[in-house]
Amino acid sequence: MPKILRFTRFSLRDFLVASGPAAIAVIVVCVLAYWLVDPSPPRQVTLSSGQENSAYEAIGKKYAAVLARNGIRVDLKPSLGSNENLQRLKDESSDIDIAFVQSGSTRHEELEGRGLVSLGSLFTEPVWLFLRDSRNVTRLSQLKGLKINVGAEGTGVPGLFKQVLSANGVEPAQVKLGTLENTPATVELLAGRIDGLVFSSAPDAPLIQMLLQTPGIRLFDFAQAEAYTRRFPFFSHVVLPRGIVDFGRDLPPRDVHLIAPTATLVARDDLHPALVDLFVQAASEIHGAPGWFQKKGEFPTANYTEVPVSPAAEKFYKNGPPLLQRYLPFWLANFFERMWVVGVALGALLLPLSRIIPPLYVWKVRSRVFRWYGQLRAVEQAIEDVPAERQAEVYPEQLKRLNEIEERVNRISIPLSFADELYGLRSHINFVRRRVLSLMKPD
Repeated sequence: MPKILRFTRFSLRDFLVASGPAAIAVIVVCVLAYWLVDPSPPRQVTLSSGQENSAYEAIGKKYAAVLARNGIRVDLKPSLGSNENLQRLKDESSDIDIAFVQSGSTRHEELEGRGLVSLGSLFTEPVWLFLRDSRNVTRLSQLKGLKINVGAEGTGVPGLFKQVLSANGVEPAQVKLGTLENTPATVELLAGRIDGLVFSSAPDAPLIQMLLQTPGIRLFDFAQAEAYTRRFPFFSHVVLPRGIVDFGRDLPPRDVHLIAPTATLVARDDLHPALVDLFVQAASEIHGAPGWFQKKGEFPTANYTEVPVSPAAEKFYKNGPPLLQRYLPFWLANFFERMWVVGVALGALLLPLSRIIPPLYVWKVRSRVFRWYGQLRAVEQAIEDVPAERQAEVYPEQLKRLNEIEERVNRISIPLSFADELYGLRSHINFVRRRVLSLMKPD
């Protein structure tokens, strides 16, 4: 039975030899495609947020919570604010992957070739100028000689507010500008040691909420807000409606006009596209609701940013989340979305291989039979035109050689579908043997 099976089974060895190079090519293509599409995003990302008790810090925690649901750990790194965040992103030795940056912090030409992309504008950040009630200031030109804290240089506020002062004909040297961080500056204001302070933040920042409700502290009304938007394109005109802080206490007692840049999510351009998708989806969840200064769905948006928008983010704003991510878990959806490239590469490779491998297999099996025809032909050539004096030596020698060939041919293992070629070879061996024997007979 084992001997019979040798001649009935599929020749796995020949198939492996025939398909081996193709299999290696397929593996190489798969590995190369996997490396190129990079389907698995890193499970950890570093986000540069903001100061303690700032809106950036609070919102950074929200992003960490949303991405944690998909197994992504967001490490929050505190900073002084927008300017420091931007510097960290520009610094190639920094470990920061993504950060909050305020519009107006830089010009588009300054970012050329810096490898940064925007994931969209998230919300407006009004310029909040809080003053003590005792200072009856209605125009910014009246700030001359007052102590106003604008924050540390790492924030975007100092440069922003200096532009505003300059537009009002006030030189920075004419105002005593402080550089305290937000929390100690608030303490100084409440203690009466400074006359005012400037924030640029979303309204849900704890310090903003507190100061809006603190007696003796008044929010400056930018009555010329619309004019500022014409002079500075990165500003928008927003209105803090009467009573929105506290309806019962009617805070504020009237509409307050404010000027507002926008907060932008900026990342390095090598941030994994899957992480870009997650951050933009998180931004839509966190910032998509209506707020004090925005309608539902107004943010996030690809507008109001000097930084080029990431192609993945732009695709989200146009088409919404990827189709598979609407129905499958993030990791599985991301794998299928990105590995389709491998499927296409395999299809392009397997189609021609499916036509090449079967003939190679047939050739490999038949070659085990056909190579003996070379030996048989050599025997025939050896007995051609043999001189009479050497015939007694040559003919027996070739007859012995034929016997050895036949013995080795009988040990060939070959699938039954090719048995006709094996039996044909054996009959041809007998044909040559008979010819040799006929030549050995005396005339």
